[in-house]
Amino acid sequence: MSAIQLILAILTVWRVTHLLTAEDGPFEIVTRLRLRAGSGWFGKLLDCFYCLSLWISAPLALWMDTQWLGRVLLWLGLSAAAILVNRAAEALAPERPHYFEAPRADTSEET
Repeated sequence: MSAIQLILAILTVWRVTHLLTAEDGPFEIVTRLRLRAGSGWFGKLLDCFYCLSLWISAPLALWMDTQWLGRVLLWLGLSAAAILVNRAAEALAPERPHYFEAPRADTSEET
């Protein structure tokens, strides 16, 4: 595995995890996914960058290495690196929210 492949894998884990935890997605597809997930196990997973990065990095680690120890180390390392990238991104743009807030239904009543 080259350094470029490793960097691309880290950025891939960060990008997909960030998309699913903190962005609306094209045509608000990801927002709808989070709303449908609700507050169950999958919904909680989509709210936690740390947890989701483990799940996103797992298939990449399986694909990128052939030995079980290398896969485990790569799995945890990709997740950790994505978390570090996310922390750096948050430090550079602290005014941007890093959580999902469901859109509020219009509850105002006409009087």
